[in-house]
Amino acid sequence: MPKPLALFFAVFSVLLMSATAVAISYNGWIAALLFILTLCSIVIGFIVSAKMKRRKQG
Repeated sequence: MPKPLALFFAVFSVLLMSATAVAISYNGWIAALLFILTLCSIVIGFIVSAKMKRRKQG
């Protein structure tokens, strides 16, 4: 995975984690939604990384 793309996924995930932490004190439902979005962002980053590695090998 190119470094700028990896940096994007890392920064985006950290921002979502921070937003989840802030949302916990305001509304539990928003915090739960942001938590799910955080997990999706991390999983999508791993999927993109694996696909790029597979494409590079084959």
